[in-house]
Amino acid sequence: MYKSCLYVLSFCFTLLIVSSSIVSGAGDAALDNEETALLKKESILSNMRLANEYFMDKWPNPGEDTVTDRRRPSNIWTRGTYYEGLMALYRIEPEESQSQQYYDYAVEWGESHDWGMWGGTKTRNADNQCCGQTYIELYQIKPEPERIAKIKKSIDRMVSSEKIDDWNWIDAIQMAMPVFAKLGVVCGDDKYFGRMYEMYSYTRNKHGDSGLYNPEHGLWWRDKDFDPPYTTPNGKNCYWSRGNGWVYAALARVLDVLPENAPHRNEYIKDFKDMSKAIKEVQREDGFWDVSLHDPEHFGGRELSGTAFFVYGMAWGINNGLLEPADYMPAAIKGWVAMTEHALHTDGFLGYVQSTGKQPSDGQPVKYDKKPNFEDYALGAFLLAGSEIYRLAE
Repeated sequence: MYKSCLYVLSFCFTLLIVSSSIVSGAGDAALDNEETALLKKESILSNMRLANEYFMDKWPNPGEDTVTDRRRPSNIWTRGTYYEGLMALYRIEPEESQSQQYYDYAVEWGESHDWGMWGGTKTRNADNQCCGQTYIELYQIKPEPERIAKIKKSIDRMVSSEKIDDWNWIDAIQMAMPVFAKLGVVCGDDKYFGRMYEMYSYTRNKHGDSGLYNPEHGLWWRDKDFDPPYTTPNGKNCYWSRGNGWVYAALARVLDVLPENAPHRNEYIKDFKDMSKAIKEVQREDGFWDVSLHDPEHFGGRELSGTAFFVYGMAWGINNGLLEPADYMPAAIKGWVAMTEHALHTDGFLGYVQSTGKQPSDGQPVKYDKKPNFEDYALGAFLLAGSEIYRLAE
């Protein structure tokens, strides 16, 4: 209770600072009265509901395939990420009728896929396992064994094998790492934590030439094709915004459930804090982040999906005592205001979303009124961010 009161005071004080244009490291633009109103609990929740209702109205059948350039099932990573955000909205929703609607929508989705993954239980592909995060959360609400039987079987196959190099692109860390952590908690078995660490460490320290993480900069290359000697056209390291957002969100989601005494927890915390510092330093003045974090001239401009993950991670870090409010709350607030003021349409559509890809040049140009090939993953990130900003405002 005492800590909560301190955060409320800090939140209010930060609003005064940001509104007075004294914020350092998060841009010089002040918040006007309309923007400050966006940070009230009611406004935060209202904007989350608006964006979510747009999507649920568009997809009344949660099991329906997504058809863009080709047909894809709705239990792959894009939709799995959305449901991570929906469950975050469910947990803060004060209206019982609303929260029940979110729960029912998620359960219908799981049931429509028979609580399974694309590729079946033999899949080792993290993109296919992402749905398991929500399956496990729904199991924790109502422990029906069929809700986790298939994702558990898939992960058990990986735990029992000797192969640990599956996560050869950093997006995979977010898709699957929290599944291992959640299963470790639900099953009370440290074997999931152990294999999770082995796979994370391999991606961090060995994939590519010498790992996909650069401790010097606190950021990640997307895969082996982008580590040195590869550079952007301007000779900079290519740190893709959403790719780093995937890792940042994964660390927050893992730490959120990982027991305090779990081995390697402090290593995850260090990476999370180092990433937080690196991410904060490259925030744009308007509150967004560029798609290329160290090269703002390489397809520079507003982009929502990476921004949402960064806001989520920072706000989560503040709420859980890992990040100092005075250092990170201004950046988190600026990011949230940027998204709700400049990317959220009046009908709930989210603009400035980069389509699926693996680098800054993919899905360009990114525009306010351009629809990405998938609308679900960015919404999931937005809802995750909003849920933690909402807690800051409590």
